[in-house]
Amino acid sequence: MRHSHPELQKPKPLPKNGLRVVGLGGLGEIGRNMTVFEYQGKLLIVDCGVLFPEEHQPGIDVILPDFSWIRDRLDAIVGVVLTHGHEDHIGGVPYLLRERADIPLIGSRLTLALIKEKLKEHRIRPELREVAEGDELDLGPFSTEFLAVNHSIPDGLAVAIRTGAGLVLHTGDFKMDQFPLDQRITDLRGFARLADEGVDLFLVDSTNAEVPGFTTSERDLAPAIQKVFRDAPRRVIVSSFASHVHRIQQVLDAAHQHGRKVAFVGRSMVRNMGVAQDLGYLDVPPNLVVPLHELEKLPPNKATLICTGSQGEPMAALSRMANRDHKIRVAEGDTVLMASSVIPGNENAISNVINGLTRWGAHVVHKGNAKVHVSGHASAGELVYCYNIIEPRNVMPVHGEWRHLRANADLAISTGIDPDHVVIAEDGVVVDLVDGHAKITGKVAAGNVYVDAQTVGGATEATLQDRRTLAEEGVVTVLVIVDADTGLLADRPEFLVRGFVHQDGAFDPAEPIIERTLARAASEGIADAHQLEQMLTRDIGRWSHKTFRRSPLIISIVIDA
Repeated sequence: MRHSHPELQKPKPLPKNGLRVVGLGGLGEIGRNMTVFEYQGKLLIVDCGVLFPEEHQPGIDVILPDFSWIRDRLDAIVGVVLTHGHEDHIGGVPYLLRERADIPLIGSRLTLALIKEKLKEHRIRPELREVAEGDELDLGPFSTEFLAVNHSIPDGLAVAIRTGAGLVLHTGDFKMDQFPLDQRITDLRGFARLADEGVDLFLVDSTNAEVPGFTTSERDLAPAIQKVFRDAPRRVIVSSFASHVHRIQQVLDAAHQHGRKVAFVGRSMVRNMGVAQDLGYLDVPPNLVVPLHELEKLPPNKATLICTGSQGEPMAALSRMANRDHKIRVAEGDTVLMASSVIPGNENAISNVINGLTRWGAHVVHKGNAKVHVSGHASAGELVYCYNIIEPRNVMPVHGEWRHLRANADLAISTGIDPDHVVIAEDGVVVDLVDGHAKITGKVAAGNVYVDAQTVGGATEATLQDRRTLAEEGVVTVLVIVDADTGLLADRPEFLVRGFVHQDGAFDPAEPIIERTLARAASEGIADAHQLEQMLTRDIGRWSHKTFRRSPLIISIVIDA
């Protein structure tokens, strides 16, 4: 088994008939999936998603893949294939199109409709090419074929990519639900046909590789959802991903059956469900869905709300309800149904939302106490099934944290695939398929690119460290007036302290530190204000840590008298 290494260097030029594969996101993390294929000087991209921030990334909206490796070759991009419409696969597209607006987007009907609506907010009119399962499309030197896969959103596609270097099959996100709500099963016959042709590189969804057996069918949730609607004495408030059409369909069916009206809450929920209904992916009985202001006039036992916020996102509707920061006031007797998985890293945020809702009297039904969620990803049994059908020459696990990638690699090896042909890569690691063998050959830049309000890439790890320090340690501003002739203190320094727990005057004993620092600077001929500020910040910071065992953010300001 080949592992990636932090010591990897910039890759050498690609051999003439080789295929280069670089994951710029989704390897070692759940989110911002983006894979770049290079062949004969052209680039084909599969997916371009976002990663949602964790608690240690304050102030960040989303995290993008790093486009720096492809930025000077944007004209070489022949298209972006979007496997399905989830944010972790399409959310980064607007930011890529800001760099080159006419890159063709290739995807299924629903996927393209969702990205088109998203791009309206960015005032981008994309070039769209709609495909369906069974379609073939030539994109420069890449010949692509699309196959149906089942996932937690309709219209998911796997993509087969043919080049002179070999045949690649990328599953996208998939599972093998045998009883899907839309009767659209994963095309194992198509997988087997490709196997007969010979799959040289298999990129496989790893999310559930650690989970034994087979993923439960979406239909199996019906009894738990029905029980919620049967037992709820007042309103039912459902939180879900804004793109989980199948799950929301089951909620709509249950609400209709129990004589309730439904309102959608949250901009992305209203937008996506409107698109799904317009295209026929969501079957909404007449007069079932009403505007929120109409729903509020109904008796509580006739009302259902479907909202965003299943991951505890602070600005989403459910979190704001839990914090009493939303016009919808959760009350005693309401039932909240959290019909989603827990994305790794969001556990604390979700727990806080559940506690907040419970505090206001709601009965919260979630994955931990009822069967109200099934995964959209293939478990170990399904993955082994695929390896045995396809018998790929090389395997590269994708879409998962390190433990998921490793578990998926182990499954591949357990079916008889040569460990030397199983590649575990992380973001930015270059994998070249040459003469039928996939090998790690180098590494390119693939860091986190932070979106902070309207700023893309402005926030850095240093910025976030400052924010964490502000949140945890506070800030101390030191105002120092220096005699321009002597370089020494012209007046007593002032300390403006915020968020630091110690009493008033806590920093007064640091005055001798400032005097010594200025004296040292004067003896060394240092008079530049910026240099003096850096020296003071460093020395006061050391004193603070030694005195209080705390390291607040220190801002030194030097003014000449």
